[in-house]
Amino acid sequence: MEHTQEHEACLEQTRRYCVERPIYNQELLQGQLHRRERTPQTLRQKIAHSCRCSSKKAKSHLYSFLPILKWLPRYPVKEYLLGDIISGISTGVMQLPQGLAYALLAAVPPVFGLYSSFYPVFLYTFFGTSKHISIGTFAVISMMVGGVAVRQVPDEITSVGYNSTNVTDSFDYHERDTKRVQVAVTLAFLSGIIQLCLGLLRFGFVAIYLTEPLVRGFTTAAAVHVFTSQLKYLLGIKTNRYSGPLSVVYSIAAVLSKITTTNIAALIVGLTCIVLLLIGKEINLRFKKQLPVPIPMEIIVVIIGTGVSAGMNLSQSYGVDIVGSIPQGLRPPAVPEIQLIPAIFVDAIAIAIVGFSMAVSMAKIFALKHGYTIDGNQELIALGICNSVGSFFQSFSITCSMSRSLVQESTGGKTQIAGALSSVMVLLVIVAIGYLFEPLPQTVLAAIVMVNLKGMFKQFGDIAHFWRTSKVELAIWVVAFVASLFLGLDYGLLTAVAFAMITVIYRTQSPQYRILGQIPDTDIYCDVEDYEEVKEYPGIKIFQANTSLYFANSESYTGALKKKTGVDPCAILAARRKAQKRHAREIKAASQLRKKAVLKLTNDVEAGVKHEIANDELPVNGKFASADASVQDTSPDEHEHFVEPKTNIHSLILDFAPVNFVDSVGAKTLKTIIKEYKEVGVCVCIASCSGPVMSELTRLNFFDNTVTRESLFHSVHDAVLACQVRDGSASQ
Repeated sequence: MEHTQEHEACLEQTRRYCVERPIYNQELLQGQLHRRERTPQTLRQKIAHSCRCSSKKAKSHLYSFLPILKWLPRYPVKEYLLGDIISGISTGVMQLPQGLAYALLAAVPPVFGLYSSFYPVFLYTFFGTSKHISIGTFAVISMMVGGVAVRQVPDEITSVGYNSTNVTDSFDYHERDTKRVQVAVTLAFLSGIIQLCLGLLRFGFVAIYLTEPLVRGFTTAAAVHVFTSQLKYLLGIKTNRYSGPLSVVYSIAAVLSKITTTNIAALIVGLTCIVLLLIGKEINLRFKKQLPVPIPMEIIVVIIGTGVSAGMNLSQSYGVDIVGSIPQGLRPPAVPEIQLIPAIFVDAIAIAIVGFSMAVSMAKIFALKHGYTIDGNQELIALGICNSVGSFFQSFSITCSMSRSLVQESTGGKTQIAGALSSVMVLLVIVAIGYLFEPLPQTVLAAIVMVNLKGMFKQFGDIAHFWRTSKVELAIWVVAFVASLFLGLDYGLLTAVAFAMITVIYRTQSPQYRILGQIPDTDIYCDVEDYEEVKEYPGIKIFQANTSLYFANSESYTGALKKKTGVDPCAILAARRKAQKRHAREIKAASQLRKKAVLKLTNDVEAGVKHEIANDELPVNGKFASADASVQDTSPDEHEHFVEPKTNIHSLILDFAPVNFVDSVGAKTLKTIIKEYKEVGVCVCIASCSGPVMSELTRLNFFDNTVTRESLFHSVHDAVLACQVRDGSASQ
């Protein structure tokens, strides 16, 4: 085996190829090729083609809009059904307590978390393309919804009458919760409509602007928001809920100010649940391969907590806050409050994009792992339908849950059937046994939420990772975290996206500039500063910038070119003009001396001083010695240096392989470079220019009598050989 590997390695080292062809510039290459004729379509033809419908096209659109029609008829019952059933039950067992818990984050009564865990999950089965993600309530989105609900309906509005009778107190809480539900439902409707419109307009690419460091920094800050919001439930104290900038600071300050009123019973129950949940998660992690399904510690904790609360009457005896009334059955559909839309429009956009980004990123991970593809635009449509239709049934905004998705995939889930079965389990709770969870302490739900944040808090390790790999991505992570933490999740997200855009501009304006040289006896060119073997051709400079050429970096491109090549045409021309002026002054001074000498000679002749004329002032070969001496103050070499400053470079090659586009400013800059270097005797060539860039240069009228296609070459090596031939011809 080792001998075979050594033989293959030896063959790879000795393999060679030899190509003999002419030196191609673009003019010569285009003359030998025959371009395919393409008839451009008019706008009317394009519209007519897009509106044309055939049975095949209609079937394709129907399958795209309803993916279930494509995969359900081919569903292998014997292979997939058992795994989907087990996965659906396992996910449903998690869906129930998380739905109740995340409703607290959304600032709505817990039953609305159950509604959000049923309708959207069931709808996604028909419209979604991912087979493994679990749609439903999620901490980050729930926190964003809760922030908007609290901002629109703060506690202060309904605080009047709290100190009067119990009837008034109950009424005020009910009124506040009703208004917050209206805000949350309208927010879900609007975010769903936005997602649906983006999907129909094929705007699935918007998720690329939420880069991974940005999303991870944002979700880490959201985890801190979620954790602080659950402290009051864990400790059993009464504080207002805050939203907007510095809400984390205000929440912590409010909790600390009332820390002396901590309900010890609620704290003990909450801490006990946290310990049990952490032990259960550790067991599931360590014995993942041995366990057929993960231990459902969350539902176990909910059942135990409910039993203990009911048995010991924690609400009446110890003042522990409980979930309270859970209405039995489903609510009739209702239209969201449309008049709230202007006040929550920006928040809806943020929730729509963040929700889609979360879902599509998890969907891509599972699709890559299991060898299938997802449609980003259809995912937008599916989420839009889940949110907008679900809002009519009092569900708030949803997205993919990371923890539930991992459970659904690891327990054998194969298709969307698993998600449908988990929603059916939630439906059974809503319809039949929901009232059994009314004694459940809120501190148990807070414990579930806090423990589920463990994975997000691990993202603080990204700081060390990005410090080693990319300082720019580290900056994006830190800005996303700090902005989202202190400005709130909505303004923090906008700030992070804006900063990420600025880093893109920064990278294009601060690219790496290189001078390339040849690896001897090859047509391969590398950075001369990286390898000792790389050599430059005498008189030829090859310049490369790993960026496109456009208005934002055209000046830095020109400056780097002059610095790297050591040739500044403007400086050379200025020195040349200065030398010419100096030479002209010297000639003028010499001419004046000559005139004075002639005048003196005439006077001496008239005075009869013949011996002085004979010895000192006789012309020698038609020149006077004094005048000649003044002219000869500068040696021929010095005279040539000052009058004609020259460079030791005759050719400059611009490697355009990394260039993706050129705008009008870039084209003008390129033309100016060619003109300026030509004035100092340096010929500029462009190599490895791609087809789209060539088309852009043509459209920008770059080529004319001064700049022709003959100066563009197919490769750097073609340009080098052409420059050598040109220099040899000039020398002869």
